[in-house]
Amino acid sequence: MNTTRKPFSKDILHIENIETVCNEIISKLKTDVAKKLQRRGAVIGISGGIDSSVCMALSAKAFGPNKVTAIMLPEQDSSDDSRILAEKLAAKFEVTDTLVEDITKALDGFGCYQRRDDAIGRVITNFDPTIDKAKIEIKQDAASNLPPAFSVTVIKLNGDIISKLLPVKEYLQIVASTNFKQRSRMSMLYYHAERLHYAVIGTPNKHEVEQGFFVKHGDGGADVMPIGHLYKTQVYQLASHLGVPQEIIDRTPTTDTYTAEQTQEDFFYQMPFEQMDLIWYGWENDYPADEVAKVMDRTPQDIENIYKNFERKRKTTEYLRMRPIF
Repeated sequence: MNTTRKPFSKDILHIENIETVCNEIISKLKTDVAKKLQRRGAVIGISGGIDSSVCMALSAKAFGPNKVTAIMLPEQDSSDDSRILAEKLAAKFEVTDTLVEDITKALDGFGCYQRRDDAIGRVITNFDPTIDKAKIEIKQDAASNLPPAFSVTVIKLNGDIISKLLPVKEYLQIVASTNFKQRSRMSMLYYHAERLHYAVIGTPNKHEVEQGFFVKHGDGGADVMPIGHLYKTQVYQLASHLGVPQEIIDRTPTTDTYTAEQTQEDFFYQMPFEQMDLIWYGWENDYPADEVAKVMDRTPQDIENIYKNFERKRKTTEYLRMRPIF
């Protein structure tokens, strides 16, 4: 163990010199877009989420609001709150070139909804997609010693909840179907980027990149990812510093992908991001499990199991981060 490093603590991810950090990201964003990509501005998809909000704020400061095009990309399953918050965000940072591109018809053409609902219906036979809501989720705690297992949950019109473990075939079909959403959004962003000779700004944070919580050639297919090195808690620190609207900061992070309300914790991470950030930091910096356990009010075995969970997610999603093989 490196005895010169900081003792593990709950404030270990606090950014002391946040103005400097923001300025460095903004400067790098300017250089990367203008010099490396030789583009003259930024296109970004905004959804009222914390990550896209911070990326838009950084872009407005890097290029000026008149060189940023912010695009809302709703579809039939999207929350109405997403558009309302996205509009507030654009107004806050004086980005006037905002567009709404509804991708529902494109998704319908791909069979996104039908393919997804067919798979759900094979597992929960009385599922009625016209009135029922559905989502997939991991019910295990991250400290479980077992690999994550997905369940499909259906919420009936009368409030009854039916949940069953997903067979592999149906799980893969549901994920493949819903991934049309991210890929269709990225196609639209590139249309506008190419029309304007702009770069596409990617919004994934460190956890999304390293744990594979993104869609290959979808939200993982952007030109630059200015917050790809930041933990989620650090993204929130930047949001407060940059002046992102408080309603966005206070909003629970969601996938906004399924018809039933679903948090990122339910769908993928298996624990609140405030805990996950700290334990991930401990894992990637080789802090012993017992030292992290004391701070996180967990057992050392819990931390060891979470470390194994992180390693498993990184390994099983390596394919998503790979470049094409020549």
